[in-house]
Amino acid sequence: MDSLPHKNIILGDVEFVARPGERVAPVGAVFRNFRTKETTRLWHDELGPLPPHSTGPETLFVAFNAAAEFSFYLACGWPLPERILDLYVEFRNRFNCLQTIVDQKVYEKGQRKIGRYSLVGALTQFGLPAIDIAEKKEMVSRINCGGPWMPGEKPAILDYCEGDVIGLDRLLSAMLPRIDVPRALLRGRYMPCVAVMEYNGIPIDVESYGKWRNQRESIRETLIARVDVAFGVYEGVHFRKKKFERWLAKHKIPWPRLPSGELELTDETFSDMSKLYLAISPLRELRNTLSETREDKLAIGSDGRNRCSLWGFSSSSSRNQPSSTEYVFGEAKWKRGFIKPSKGLGLGYIDISSEEFGIAAALSGDQSMVTVYARGDPYLELAKMVGAAPPDATRKSHGHVRDLYKACVLAVFYGMGEYSLAARTGQHILIARHMLRQLRETFPRFWEWITNRVRNAMLVGSTHTRFGWTYHVGPGANIRSIRNFPMQANAAEILRLAICYGIENGIKICGPVHDAVLIEAPLSRLDEDIARMRGYIAEASSVVLGGFELRTDYVAVRYPDRYMDPRGRQFWDTVMSLL
Repeated sequence: MDSLPHKNIILGDVEFVARPGERVAPVGAVFRNFRTKETTRLWHDELGPLPPHSTGPETLFVAFNAAAEFSFYLACGWPLPERILDLYVEFRNRFNCLQTIVDQKVYEKGQRKIGRYSLVGALTQFGLPAIDIAEKKEMVSRINCGGPWMPGEKPAILDYCEGDVIGLDRLLSAMLPRIDVPRALLRGRYMPCVAVMEYNGIPIDVESYGKWRNQRESIRETLIARVDVAFGVYEGVHFRKKKFERWLAKHKIPWPRLPSGELELTDETFSDMSKLYLAISPLRELRNTLSETREDKLAIGSDGRNRCSLWGFSSSSSRNQPSSTEYVFGEAKWKRGFIKPSKGLGLGYIDISSEEFGIAAALSGDQSMVTVYARGDPYLELAKMVGAAPPDATRKSHGHVRDLYKACVLAVFYGMGEYSLAARTGQHILIARHMLRQLRETFPRFWEWITNRVRNAMLVGSTHTRFGWTYHVGPGANIRSIRNFPMQANAAEILRLAICYGIENGIKICGPVHDAVLIEAPLSRLDEDIARMRGYIAEASSVVLGGFELRTDYVAVRYPDRYMDPRGRQFWDTVMSLL
């Protein structure tokens, strides 16, 4: 308890109705003082203008996946706590990439399994009492149906909510001895920001989206006819591998293959190849769109905003993991064209430039990498440095070479060997081998640093970010994931801290996008807020990387214009012409 000097330690759990795309509707809440065990139970008609506890720095608020609790607070108009300890985040950090008891044994009733990172899963891991998972799912389902409430349901729901608070009390006692509290509070600081971004949502052009959704089935064949005329790889609505193979041969495009010799047709492969060969992009967009038109699940509320759970800290690198079907930035690139600011407002899309390269340069201390990053586009500068492009080359004149060296650098980050690189880029094995040799010779300090990071992780059983997010190395650990972890996980640290700076200083952030954010502002203040947000990203990168600042690019969208990803514009134009 000495590590928690706060005057008050409040455990909280809330229940609410969550409709797709809508802000939550409060149902009830239970709060418990960790020291005194005094408990407060509140039904939705008993909620006042303030929460039943202080929210200043003297109070530590403890929850399990606190973004849900703070969505409740925002719906009530309550101030958000300043000090947060989120046991969901800390449990994930403690067992990140390790097997838990839930993994090692089968805990299920019927077909209902315990989530390894759920509250029940965490309690099970520590051998603590937990509600039956089937009973929990039934109660959650009933709550989400909303009222009217039958006699006896109010106390039953509050009893269920209190049960989670009691479980939270036990879990805190079990986990506290090994929690790094200062860093845990930094992680907890991000969870109100997650709730705020979910509350804000992303503005959608519902008129255009409605037309698309109503006609999506009828235009499938027309889309195929429009796009496939350049490829000839479809029969009806079915993609034919042999026809695609003949098209590739005709256009002399080498394509990655599986060990069996079959073409590798994953979306990741199409994504990589479309960057190297732009002619592939329309076909990739078509494949994605055809898969999505079967059932459109984009979560849009009655106010025309796209909202879904952002699931902070939910990947092994601690990045957000929103649903790829409910979140507009998770779907095909062309669908981002549905993002449109309301009258009088504008949007700013701020993206961190060549972030992984910059982080690798800063953390490894490789001065050659630092110099290349400082010059601008590091991949083009690398191509110039090794003689693959002339000194006056530009992205327009030597884009293919630039993208090839980008693929090579990222392959090194992911630990790909020469054969994997050759398959990924469609180059001969001798070319891939030569490019990897060039990287080793050009950036020897980085190569030494990343190799030692992997060896150290394997030796001591873990590796971590500057702020303590940990990758635990267990049996069967993925060496490539360990190798790429410093770049990906520290990138997540930078974006989280920048989002905290932005939201705490009045920037309206609508959502995170991997290494970018989308902000909204009145037209009169849009340029100012974009500049401020870019400054917060620079500041956050400096904090995480010891003084090294990352650059940002941005796109400003002013009403009545819409946001558009350049990679999806051609397909957007095709779809809109059909509509």
